[in-house]
Amino acid sequence: MSGWRSSLEVWDLASASARVILRTEKLIEAPNWHPDGWFLVNGEGRLWRADEAGLHLIDTGCPERCNNDHGILPDGRIVFSAHDGTGAGIHISDGREVRTLPLPRPSWWHGAGTERLVYACARGGDRVVRIASCDLEGHDERILTPGIAHHDGPDLSPCRTWIWFNSDATGHAQIWRMRSDGSEAAPVFRDDHVNWFPHPSPCGSHVIWLAYAPGTQDHPRDRPVALHIMRPDGTGRRKLLDLWGGQGTLNVPCWAPDGHAFAFMRYARLGQ
Repeated sequence: MSGWRSSLEVWDLASASARVILRTEKLIEAPNWHPDGWFLVNGEGRLWRADEAGLHLIDTGCPERCNNDHGILPDGRIVFSAHDGTGAGIHISDGREVRTLPLPRPSWWHGAGTERLVYACARGGDRVVRIASCDLEGHDERILTPGIAHHDGPDLSPCRTWIWFNSDATGHAQIWRMRSDGSEAAPVFRDDHVNWFPHPSPCGSHVIWLAYAPGTQDHPRDRPVALHIMRPDGTGRRKLLDLWGGQGTLNVPCWAPDGHAFAFMRYARLGQ
């Protein structure tokens, strides 16, 4: 395709290189790596199956306002957030029917284990984003972070013992980790970059995240950003790749099931 807006790519750890899977003129975001080898993305308010052959629409049965908070549960079902007149809610599809979880709104899905979901939410009308968990039926909500800072982008470690997330409690967004009950929350490291969306690998060896330039507010799209990697204890931090991206590049779990590679979005600079 001569003109493209979105480039779905895979970074291979062994070769330390990126491979293009698909380029499209559509704005698509947030790839999840399905165990069968295709990628779940969102675009134009819908969910799509993406592979080297193109984009294939997924019928969610919901209003056409799906955002980039979506993923694949361990049992293969698709989980996603979508907006309606009452705010973002979390929905689960098994391919035949869609179930809306009975959670307060807004709630933005981000990660899942075999027993619980983790997500970002705002409660009590103050619009402060917190991290919470619930069971797979949408019950037993537990608010895990206090409403004194912006906490976002939670993802579970392979052992389900830790929740990785980003928080600006120390002044600007940094990579944090806490136990699954909300205890022992602390930044893993501190630097000048504005760091978002940590994702631990399924093998437990690595954590990747998206780094913005110092001073960036929130997590905007169409910016110079970088993909970084480290060991789970915070050592071995290094940059993998500079790219044009931001919002949509690395929002949700994106590792290959065996942890050898991960998917991300790169975007063309507007007007070029």
